[in-house]
Amino acid sequence: MKIKDIMTKDVVTLNENDTVEKAANLMKEHNVGSIPVCQGENIIGVITDRDITTRSIAQGKDIKNQKVRDIMTSNPVTANPNMDVHEASRIMSERQIRRLPVVENSKITGIVALGDLAVESKLNDDAGKALGSISEPSSPNM
Repeated sequence: MKIKDIMTKDVVTLNENDTVEKAANLMKEHNVGSIPVCQGENIIGVITDRDITTRSIAQGKDIKNQKVRDIMTSNPVTANPNMDVHEASRIMSERQIRRLPVVENSKITGIVALGDLAVESKLNDDAGKALGSISEPSSPNM
């Protein structure tokens, strides 16, 4: 099975000069936990609900004025629509990410989330393995 068969095709995006407040509002409106950040149609980053919490709110930043570029993850890991879903699951597991933007010809065409893998009955094992790896701490607890 290919990524294009399970990905969400209707993806909301932001640009790097949008505010963190706009990002949070779009996440609420579209019920998503991450949004690709684009320059034109090219993806340059990803902002997540966790980025907003840990890199902005927890540090006392003003989300009305802080720009997305200040807290986004640059150069995100991406997939292409023809990638096998098992490969995408492996990447998500190794990189400890729950959402993978899908790019074709430098243009964002979709996003695949761990939940997309979980709802496909043939992929339950992949989703479980990925979630296990994603949930492991990336550094020792102190």
